Amino acid sequence: MAGERVKLQVQVRESRGSAASRRLREDGLIPGVLYGSGDEAHPFCIEERELRRALTGDHGLHAILDVVLEGQQKAHHAVVKDYQLDPTRARLLHIDLHEVRLDQAIQSNVVVELVGEAAGQKEGGVLSQINREVRVEALPMEVPDHLELDISAMVIGDSLRITDLRVPEGVTLLDEPETVLATVSPPTKEPEPEEVEAEEGEEIEGEAVEGEAEAAEGEGEAAGAEGGESEAEASGEENSEG
Repeated sequence: MAGERVKLQVQVRESRGSAASRRLREDGLIPGVLYGSGDEAHPFCIEERELRRALTGDHGLHAILDVVLEGQQKAHHAVVKDYQLDPTRARLLHIDLHEVRLDQAIQSNVVVELVGEAAGQKEGGVLSQINREVRVEALPMEVPDHLELDISAMVIGDSLRITDLRVPEGVTLLDEPETVLATVSPPTKEPEPEEVEAEEGEEIEGEAVEGEAEAAEGEGEAAGAEGGESEAEASGEENSEG
């Protein structure tokens, strides 16, 4: 379960815009916005090191953040709504937080982790995870960090769906129950070597041609020998007559 609360002391951010955000990042600060009820929004910035500490704990992005704005004492309970990463350096560029009430349910995406080894894999089947996240609704402190899906009984041709997920009490699955999460498909068949067979056929045909040539040569030699014997007999008859 989530259940982890992390305190964040943030600075109020007066200036906005890409240029101002770039200057903050150069100073080691990450710009962000805390969205409250209605259209209320609080721009802030926080040290990158502090923000990483808060988001890399046991509960990661599902931790409840107790955000304290500079000059205030009241903590705003919040969860991560969205964030932006630098694709080249995996560095946080911006983060959006959404204020929540601990006694009201929220909706969140939760990762599905496959557990065990499918029986069908041992027979050569191919395991595929079709969907890696599901959407749930629960109180902020009860949103699970992840959900486990046991695949050990899956054989070739089997599929597991959202209905096969076990969720803790107080957690509601929001996606279509028949949504497929994982499958085990038959092993991929290797294509038959048609080209190789064609080459072998050509070799056999060549051997047949060579065989025919040898046979023709043999017949020619035999015909030559018979012709020689006939000439010898004719010569012998002439000599006897003389």
